[in-house]
Amino acid sequence: MSHPHPELGPPPRLAEGGLRIVPLGGLGEIGRNMTVFEFDGRLLIVDCGVLFPESEQPGVDLILPDFDYIRDRLDDVEGIVLTHGHEDHIGGVPYLLRERPDIPLIGSRLTLALLEAKLTEHRIKPTTVQVREGETRRFGPFGCEFLAVNHSIPDALAVAIRTPAGLVLATGDFKMDQLPLDNRLTDLGGFARLGAEGIDLLLSDSTNAEVPGFVTSERDIGIVLGDVLRTAEKRAIVACFASHVHRVQQVLDAAYASGRKVCFVGRSMVRNMGVARDLGYLRVPAGILVEQKEIDDLPGEKIVLVCTGSQGEPMSALSRMAGRDHQIRIQRGDTVILASSLIPGNETAVNRVINGLTRWGARVVHKGNALVHVSGHAPAGELLYVLNMTRPGNFMPVHGEWRHLSAHARLAALTGVPDENIVIAEDGVVVDLIDGQAAITGAVRAGYVYVDGLSVGEITETSLKDRRILGDEGFVSVVVVVDSSSGKLLGGPEIHARGAGIESFDAVIPRLEEVLATAAADGINDTHQLRQVIRRAAGRWVNESFGRRPMIIPVIVEV
Repeated sequence: MSHPHPELGPPPRLAEGGLRIVPLGGLGEIGRNMTVFEFDGRLLIVDCGVLFPESEQPGVDLILPDFDYIRDRLDDVEGIVLTHGHEDHIGGVPYLLRERPDIPLIGSRLTLALLEAKLTEHRIKPTTVQVREGETRRFGPFGCEFLAVNHSIPDALAVAIRTPAGLVLATGDFKMDQLPLDNRLTDLGGFARLGAEGIDLLLSDSTNAEVPGFVTSERDIGIVLGDVLRTAEKRAIVACFASHVHRVQQVLDAAYASGRKVCFVGRSMVRNMGVARDLGYLRVPAGILVEQKEIDDLPGEKIVLVCTGSQGEPMSALSRMAGRDHQIRIQRGDTVILASSLIPGNETAVNRVINGLTRWGARVVHKGNALVHVSGHAPAGELLYVLNMTRPGNFMPVHGEWRHLSAHARLAALTGVPDENIVIAEDGVVVDLIDGQAAITGAVRAGYVYVDGLSVGEITETSLKDRRILGDEGFVSVVVVVDSSSGKLLGGPEIHARGAGIESFDAVIPRLEEVLATAAADGINDTHQLRQVIRRAAGRWVNESFGRRPMIIPVIVEV
């Protein structure tokens, strides 16, 4: 469970004429963004993303929002509005469409194209509704107006949602780069117009609410990338998100200027850049791209590799290169550029990758030592600008951890939003907008749903706890043969261990024989009880002797 709220009970029936907002992900965390809007018995979903696992979630591939809240009401869903094509906003869509494949997907041209390419791998043919900035569409009782916003991916949108309950503006992820590479500015005029109309509730991106000032332009990175590529002794390897079209464009331009060829490495990078190129969002100089099989034929100073792995993801191309588990081998003199921000919680994984790359002789350039990344999220100065421009009646910070939401709420208070009209919610907390007032009215389940290989939702917190114990402490198995009627020991104990750091179990065998004899004398022959007896005795001995707590696995054979 991600954020339980025992102090809040289930929400009451939504008042007639009221609008209900239920965030199922993205609040109190960076990722898994999904918000459900309800009016007059109908539902509109904004985004459906994934969260990537951390080190304490071993074996997990992805973390989804919990669809339980809407599972019995999927026929009431008018559509899913997708603000942009990042995984934390679209990655959960294939799993929701498994439950109702014909839910309309509403988004911009590039967002839908990236998602359709992903859905093809899931063998899902979606129903799509392409929209663009400046358009207004109606989906059931929801009137949706789409506005351009600048972000670290082209074609991002904010959405204004109109119902008789009021006007809600959801910014999506945004910043206010005044010189974006595609010349597509955040529609501040549209924000101001909506503010003049009267925004009843503003939901605004909080990721950089603690960062003062205004964002650095994406164009400034191009100069730095050009300098790095010109001075790189051998190959240059650039790691960034597979959806960061603008950043890849900068790499292509810098590579072309320095006389280098470019190779995309990794399935998601190849797929997404192919989509972006086909649609005209990525301008690729003629003859610059080469296949991976060709790179060994080129001198190192003539090649740039673009791959995923800037967050230290275990199975990414860069992580595998750092671990010598990739066909591309890091060589002394290579330059590796981590051209993205560091998502909170990924510090250890990224540092491990940097150390691994450095060990093999690479020079690693990252945000900490060069301007090779600017954020896609508005810092405090820009957030204040939007708050002053829109003057919302109510404010709800979204997209961020608790500290980001709280910092954004303080900014709203500074601009004059009354404290009672500022709602800090978390995943599962229900917010109702009734008669112009937003308030928390209850909570629903919004736990983590783990994807592990082909299984979805089968891994529990208990399973993860077992995996953590196995990974940290190892396991000890104790095999005994007992009489099925008396519980008397007939054979063993035979003890095996893996990863527990214990060489000999001679000292514990007499103790196990003693506790099993005592159990038999007390008439205990139930296998569950005997397992508990063995687990307690063996666990106590290991802890006393070695200070460790491995998983104890008793195996009882009855004859």
